[in-house]
Amino acid sequence: MNPTVIAVALALASAVAYATAAVAQERLAAGGRPGRMPGLLLRGAWWGAVGLNSTGALLHVAALRYGPLTLVQPLGALTLVAAVPLGARLAGRRVARNEWRGVALALLGLGALLPVTAGETPRETLSLPQAVGLAGVVLVFIALCVRPGRRGRGTPGRGLRHATASGVASGVASALTQTLTVALADSRVPGAALVSWRAVIVAVLVAVFAVSGLLLAQSAYGSGLGAPLATLTLANPVAAAAIGIVLLDERFRGGPAGWALAAAGAAAAARGVVLLSRAPQAGADVRGDAVAVREAAATVRRATVRDAAVREAAVRGIAVPESRAPDEALREPVTVPREPVRELVRDPVRESAREPVPTPRDRPGVRRPAAVWWTAWWTRACRPRPRLLSSRWTSCSGRPTRLHPRSSREPWTATPLPCTWAMRSSS
Repeated sequence: MNPTVIAVALALASAVAYATAAVAQERLAAGGRPGRMPGLLLRGAWWGAVGLNSTGALLHVAALRYGPLTLVQPLGALTLVAAVPLGARLAGRRVARNEWRGVALALLGLGALLPVTAGETPRETLSLPQAVGLAGVVLVFIALCVRPGRRGRGTPGRGLRHATASGVASGVASALTQTLTVALADSRVPGAALVSWRAVIVAVLVAVFAVSGLLLAQSAYGSGLGAPLATLTLANPVAAAAIGIVLLDERFRGGPAGWALAAAGAAAAARGVVLLSRAPQAGADVRGDAVAVREAAATVRRATVRDAAVREAAVRGIAVPESRAPDEALREPVTVPREPVRELVRDPVRESAREPVPTPRDRPGVRRPAAVWWTAWWTRACRPRPRLLSSRWTSCSGRPTRLHPRSSREPWTATPLPCTWAMRSSS
């Protein structure tokens, strides 16, 4: 079969998997607070999205084995084409007319790119110095994109910066993956080394950039789905195509006409992506519900604080104005008397706390646990008892004065017994 057809089919399947994962991640980010990554790690839905991303990545790697970067990476724009209708379906709304226009322009632009980018199976790879240098430059760029800004979390600017960094990281990971797959294919040649240092280092770099792209995409989806996904979709093929043209010597077919057709197709696809990015967010309802729940919880907390302040003021005899805000603290000086003040407001919780809790022994008809019975029996059994009187006891005025030598020094308190020896002597 033609390698170009195989690459296109695998890229389409990868785009569908990425789109499903993007919608799932966006809805997870919309349902919680932005930046709460540890909480997402404990949810099974997030790991399901990670599994979909892994499936898309494997399909993408297989597509890169049969097609060049300039062919496979632009097909990643189909992720947004599939994500918008899917998000609309999950949100319970219809796809708007502008969204259909965006889908049509994106498909038209990608169709224009296919004839000029289709080529043979890639053979050129990045050398080890090129891979390490490229990784260093991209890591600096990502650090500049994710540096803390003045605005808070979840803002559109922060989401776009993280989406750009995620797209560039994914594009670099794709370029390094193509180098790795070609290197592994060449290692099957008789006489070639099975594993080389270049393959190991490139594999580590691929893992670093792939995980970074996944986490940055999850952070970017906290501000919505449309704009971050559109930015990521555009940044990914641009970065990969730049690497392929500059470092891997990939060219568009057809000469100047091919370059012009590629530019027109890229512009049409970019316009379609922009139209799709303006679609209503799939997780708007979920985000609105989450915000409403947080506001309701804050209102309840403020009301609780005010009730506590009113009760405390009633105990101390302070009048609280009704115009005071619920979350505003009492600023009047409070004079606390030394003597205890009788509470003016009944508090059932405090009153129940003052009542003694009946023990199992005090409760009629309640049997004590086995552990209580065992403890009581063991205490009685191990209690020291006085020894029986023997012939070694001596008496003085009818009272025992000395115990057995093996007994304790002080005798156990007992009732004086009549002395048999004294009775015999008297008789």
